[in-house]
Amino acid sequence: MNNKIVDIIKASISTKESILKDPVLLGTIDELATIITSALRNGNRVYFCGNGGSAADAQHLAAEFSGRFYTDREALPAEALHCNTSYLTAVANDYSYDVVYARLIRGIGLKGDVLVGLSTSGNSVNILKAFEAAREKGIVTVGFTGDTGGKMKILSDHLVNVPSKDTPRIQESHIMLGHIICQLVEEQYFNK
Repeated sequence: MNNKIVDIIKASISTKESILKDPVLLGTIDELATIITSALRNGNRVYFCGNGGSAADAQHLAAEFSGRFYTDREALPAEALHCNTSYLTAVANDYSYDVVYARLIRGIGLKGDVLVGLSTSGNSVNILKAFEAAREKGIVTVGFTGDTGGKMKILSDHLVNVPSKDTPRIQESHIMLGHIICQLVEEQYFNK
């Protein structure tokens, strides 16, 4: 057997065990489910953003809300901000990639919406600028990061900082925690 494979799986399990031992982080996940459910009930939306693998995770989680998770139910208003490639490439070309999310939040975000930014380092400039724009509009900011929270820490109303410095382990945990939030929101919103 390849020991490297076993070591990688053990590292993933170890990260998740660290999450299990962190009552503050677990409490944040529980609180986020309630906050997102309340926002949706008030007619607000949930937006997701990220770069690279985190963009894929953002899109994945938005689809769990807008499509379905466990139950056959109505779509919930959620979207990943990078999915309009014409917008993304035009703004990146005409202005800067640093403002692609902030510009969109200024254009479509409403007070009471929720913006979830995924960045393993917590230092992605375009997400930091989006969080600044969100705060100006009264949009709740949720940072999904690695252990320190990076610069997103001070701009996040709620921080989900996975206790790891290893990008793949952080991203695996982001999806796990995002799935938990999806399940809890679905159950609360639809009274299951």
